[in-house]
Amino acid sequence: MANNDMNNGRQPNTKNPILIFVILSIVGIILFKMFSTDDSSLFGRLGGSTSQTIEYSEFKQLIKSGQIQSVSIGQTMIKGISRSSNPTIYYTTKKVQDTTLVPLLDEYKVSYTGFSEQNFFTDMIGWLLPVFIIMGLWIFLTNRMQRNMSGGMFGLGNASKLINAERPNVRFDDMAGNKEAKEEVVEVVDFLKYPDRYAAVGAKIPKGVLLVGPPGTGKTLLAKAVAGEANVPFFSMSGSSFIEMFVGLGASRVRDLFEKAKKEAPSIIFIDEIDAIGKSRAAGSVVGGNDEREQTLNQLLAEMDGFGSNAPVIVLAATNRPEVLDPALLRPGRFDRQVLVDAPDFKGRIEILKVHIKGVKLNKDVDLNEIAKFTAGLAGADLANIINEAALLAGRENKKEVFHKHFKEAMERTMIGLEKKSRRLSPKEKRIVAYHESGHALMGEVTRGAHRVNKVSIIPRGMGALGYTLHTPEENRHLEQRHEMLATIDVLLGGRGAEEVFLEEISNGASDDLRRATGILKNMIVYYGMTDVSGLMVLEDFTNRNRFLGGGSSTREYSNETAQKMDSYIQNQLEDHYAHVKQTLRDYRGAIEAMAQELLEKEVIEGDRVREIISDYEIQNSMESRLIPIEDS
Repeated sequence: MANNDMNNGRQPNTKNPILIFVILSIVGIILFKMFSTDDSSLFGRLGGSTSQTIEYSEFKQLIKSGQIQSVSIGQTMIKGISRSSNPTIYYTTKKVQDTTLVPLLDEYKVSYTGFSEQNFFTDMIGWLLPVFIIMGLWIFLTNRMQRNMSGGMFGLGNASKLINAERPNVRFDDMAGNKEAKEEVVEVVDFLKYPDRYAAVGAKIPKGVLLVGPPGTGKTLLAKAVAGEANVPFFSMSGSSFIEMFVGLGASRVRDLFEKAKKEAPSIIFIDEIDAIGKSRAAGSVVGGNDEREQTLNQLLAEMDGFGSNAPVIVLAATNRPEVLDPALLRPGRFDRQVLVDAPDFKGRIEILKVHIKGVKLNKDVDLNEIAKFTAGLAGADLANIINEAALLAGRENKKEVFHKHFKEAMERTMIGLEKKSRRLSPKEKRIVAYHESGHALMGEVTRGAHRVNKVSIIPRGMGALGYTLHTPEENRHLEQRHEMLATIDVLLGGRGAEEVFLEEISNGASDDLRRATGILKNMIVYYGMTDVSGLMVLEDFTNRNRFLGGGSSTREYSNETAQKMDSYIQNQLEDHYAHVKQTLRDYRGAIEAMAQELLEKEVIEGDRVREIISDYEIQNSMESRLIPIEDS
């Protein structure tokens, strides 16, 4: 029969051994209970003895006549064993409330003990229930492992549960800004719609497109827009979703993802944060260079190489750490094209604001141009957050519309932090902060190359700012000239200089200003070749520094003598700039005093009022104006 089953392609019944095991377990438990029970009738049946049920009074007479050898006393029953052994008689009687029984047993030297009366069937349930539970778990886990064998242990390798397959309804019109990035991916959309058009001329579409850029610039949204425009399935996974504690599961999930995408081709695969699995293998790994991440990457490389013309599947990936990716991942034939999704420019910010204000009731005083002007460098996610914060502020005040003042407060919340009304400053501290911020503001307005002042406040905000001077560039700066970097140093030293000139004592409030000023000078020496210390020589390798996230490691490539020259140069430059700043503040003493006094009274001064105070002072003292024109700021 077994051979016939095999020949017919049927699997043998794997449940029969389990059933036999259960039956044998039950029989064994019954036999054990029979031999371990205190029920004398069972022993009598098995050993040829007899069992008698007698009256209690007769039982006592047997004790007095010396015919009882031992007695067992239970809750409701009393059992006795006869002295004769041929045959042995087991007496059973009902227990009564008799205080003379124990003294009687002692008098006739009959041994006695107690026993716990048990119900046989209740006992059986107590013994069999754990067996059934264990067997049930065994059967469940066995079937579960058999069902998921193709997907790895307990299904961990199966990516179908992790794949987010959808057809996004996002279009390019829903993604404002980043015009160049959209133009780069338009041909991908066209290829997915009309693959035969490209095949006719022998053109090959890029197999992979890598979207790089700072956080919040819309890389994921752009990928969804590509799928939405092409109206194709969109399979998205995060890079970290491939990595598990079991070796080989990441590679299995990569295979599952690509197989599913090929079945529904044309389609798009989107891997977010691909740096989680695509890090360079040059540094090796912890265990012999063959860890889980490396296996997953190798499988991804193999799958991208395996695409054919009959499977129009495009791989899109996003990262803000392109410098750590493996070179094999970036070579032609895999991620052929890298698309920069950067922070939007002025026009792009206006377009993004227009998209996000849909559904928000705005007052007529809201000026989107001004909002876009003062949010240079912010990403699309930041702009969306500003609009939402402004709407929340209006709702908190029970307003029917969102006013421009709400947007200004929302911008400050995003750039600096929440206002700390509970952080009370003493009059002495407020005076120090007022002069400190006035020094920053004045140097920002009279120093060529510095950013213009938008607002000065002595209201604490954020984690530790007791006051702030808000400098807002009107457009993104991709390059900084030498005089602009030096101008930033003068502005940073303005706060410390104002404390020394007008209060004749310094505080620790300028610690971050000094750190940033020192860092600028060091970068000018080490990376940019803007000083005479090293000339055009770059002193540190910063190829691994992250462009979008900042930070990263650098390798020192200079001697101790050069380091001493650097220290001397930085110290001398800081002293020279500090002397220049203090002299400028003395020249504008009246303006600083007026600014500080107004800050103490109102706590906040707008940028236009700062420029008005400085201009009035210059006119009153017949000074040549040093205010920087808008076009030069």
